Amino acid sequence: MSLPFQSDTLGKLTLRLGVGVLMLFHGANKILNPASLDFISKQLVGMNLPQALAYGVYLGEVIAPLMIIFGIYSRLGGLLVFGNMIFAIVLVHRSHLFTLTDHGGYGLELQIFFLLTGLAVFFLGSGRMAVKPD
Repeated sequence: MSLPFQSDTLGKLTLRLGVGVLMLFHGANKILNPASLDFISKQLVGMNLPQALAYGVYLGEVIAPLMIIFGIYSRLGGLLVFGNMIFAIVLVHRSHLFTLTDHGGYGLELQIFFLLTGLAVFFLGSGRMAVKPD
């Protein structure tokens, strides 16, 4: 039995809007609070990486989500989100790698959600409901 709204196209659009909009909230916060880059810069320096990489957060949390939402080079946008989350986990959240929350959830639930949904967008592409379908 086939449902009228059951399709890969709507599934891909739902995925794109979910990961894109939710990640864009994080990017908007970085834009409204640019001092948050200081923390990221210090973490990078502590790992002997260039401070300038901190500006990559704007790629992963503003540009990439917009690419994903509108379906413009969404595979590249998904890869940028994936890379952004690798950096976030390594720089900030590695101490939570093997932890649970007070409610029994995984300590890196949100970070892993963004990591995997970015990867899913990379593998699946935008679908037909996109400005530039891939």
